[in-house]
Amino acid sequence: MAKLNINGNDVELEFDPNTPLLWVIREQAGLTGTKYGCGIAQCGACTVHIDGNPIRSCVYPASAVQASQKITTIEGLSETGDHPVQQAWVELDVPQCGFCQSGMIMAAAALLANNAAPDDAAIDQNITNICRCGTFQRVRAGIHRAAELSKEA
Repeated sequence: MAKLNINGNDVELEFDPNTPLLWVIREQAGLTGTKYGCGIAQCGACTVHIDGNPIRSCVYPASAVQASQKITTIEGLSETGDHPVQQAWVELDVPQCGFCQSGMIMAAAALLANNAAPDDAAIDQNITNICRCGTFQRVRAGIHRAAELSKEA
């Protein structure tokens, strides 16, 4: 048994120490918003935050998370879906198929937490998630809109 803080809740879960955090989140914690995409930390569909930092959970061992660290999944980003990134995604109809979008949203939220007004170069450098549908222009527009919404709040 290990104690993890997921979305503000302390939970005790049993898992093999080598199990990637993604599978502990999905299977033991029952939070299926975080997606499996590639399994090699390339696509970013599995992006979650640990203490606000985006990580690719498909290769991050769950046992590497300290009890004092806070894991945030897409379900914990906002209880009501009113996070500026989520609002911008809906407003601009950013996703096409949507499969990669929970990871994309988590990566965008982390970027905006560290850079309130990123330019296109900063977005391109920091958002390395892969969208197989190719909605990168809409993702970039969504991040700019989310930055605007954050200023308005």
